[in-house]
Amino acid sequence: MVTNTDISTDIESALGGDSLLVVSNRQPYKHSYDDDGTITVDRPAGGLTAGIDPVMQKTDGTWVAWGDGDADEEIVDEDDCVRVPPESEAYTLKRVWLTEEEVEDYYYGYSNQVLWPVCHGGMWKTKFANEFWTTYRDVNETFADAVVEQYDDDSLIWFQDYHFGLAPRMVREELPEAFLMHFWHIPWPSWDSVRSLPNHEEVLDGLLGNDLLGFHTDSYCENFLHCVDEAFETAFVDLDGKKVRYDGHTTYVESFPLSVDFDDIASKSAEADDEWWGEFRDSYGIGDGVQVAVGIDRLDYTKGIPERLDALARLWEEHPEWRGELTFFQKGSPSRSRISDYKELQEEVEEAVARINRRFGTDDWQPVIYTEEMLSETDLYGLCRHSDVALVSPLRDGMNLVAKEYVAAQHDEDGVLILSNQAGAHEEFGDDAVTINPRDIDEFVEQLQYALTMEDDERGERMRRLRDTVEEYDLFAWLEDSLTTARDVKRQRDAEASENSQTR
Repeated sequence: MVTNTDISTDIESALGGDSLLVVSNRQPYKHSYDDDGTITVDRPAGGLTAGIDPVMQKTDGTWVAWGDGDADEEIVDEDDCVRVPPESEAYTLKRVWLTEEEVEDYYYGYSNQVLWPVCHGGMWKTKFANEFWTTYRDVNETFADAVVEQYDDDSLIWFQDYHFGLAPRMVREELPEAFLMHFWHIPWPSWDSVRSLPNHEEVLDGLLGNDLLGFHTDSYCENFLHCVDEAFETAFVDLDGKKVRYDGHTTYVESFPLSVDFDDIASKSAEADDEWWGEFRDSYGIGDGVQVAVGIDRLDYTKGIPERLDALARLWEEHPEWRGELTFFQKGSPSRSRISDYKELQEEVEEAVARINRRFGTDDWQPVIYTEEMLSETDLYGLCRHSDVALVSPLRDGMNLVAKEYVAAQHDEDGVLILSNQAGAHEEFGDDAVTINPRDIDEFVEQLQYALTMEDDERGERMRRLRDTVEEYDLFAWLEDSLTTARDVKRQRDAEASENSQTR
């Protein structure tokens, strides 16, 4: 696990003495009551939150987030702040309180039934409602007020994700000299999709309150710039320079492909040795000698799980030699189950798994093993290490970190990554992954057959190149890249402001 002392001096240098003021929906530490009434602390388990946390500890920053723990209010001071982590109190967590109605309309409503489907090309999943928009705007204002309250002159404000499409403009109006940056963690779609979004001009205007706006890929940056060009006649869009001049302010747009903590994942997967794998297989009834394919997903309609199961069923139908020789292990994580589309997907996946197992299963072989159980990191990365093939087949995905986690966990460098061409990670991995169109079942089956029969030398060469890619640009390289770019943009902005003041 990365600690305070592990943070790269390059990241510190990129901040240039500034502190971070991070804004996210999810908080890094949550306080809850145990069964006996004792207050416990849930800590960042991995991913972006765990990556930013040590940077915050190093720079004594402030993190603004929704306080969703049942003991959160017990811990904060009169300003709704608490120093974290408990053992070192290295930075400030400012909690924002939301009512149940606000959570329903801002998070489950506008964020995940409007912005999420629009950005992932699922227009048929979009549910527009006036109360969703009104609450989204109000909650963004609540967060913006908290940012203004916590701001210091040396704060670099960093918004995270699509929950805060309006807040940057709100903060800009109160703090015109502040430096604001934003990372949009999901795809940015084409103008045809964006213009169907009621209030799309307000969302674009909100994001243009930032000095630096980050996306995963160059194509998302281009989509955003084209949307601004179409939406605002008064905006000057420089496609080559990747910047927008609008309402007297310049916003730079850049790609930063989010990654994973390569060293941490590699270390955990190394702990899962052959003895561990034997015990894991026995516990789930995976027979000796069979090849194992793995899928690890949130239960989201963008992940292409039903299509993946259809392809596997077709494989066992058209290539009966794989019956009894290939087991597919699907780890599913229930998500947003308060939304009907997500509950229906969960039922659809369970029914498809049962149908496949009834059709092809035997007394001593189960084609699909499906679990929603929580797996430890060692178990999860051990499963990635020992699986022969990973099926990462989203219908649309901003990046897909599971693809990178699988690669980082490939301690023996003998697995094959099958990757959708609709995942942002595909722009980085290219020919080293086996590419599929997740909606083309014939191609999916053909590529799955190719991956399963691939020669050892080709497997090793492909996986070594993939691992080099992820190791070179890991989570901390992403942080350094983002913050170094912010430093450069800030310097350029300040220099231009100084020059303009001298010519007046």
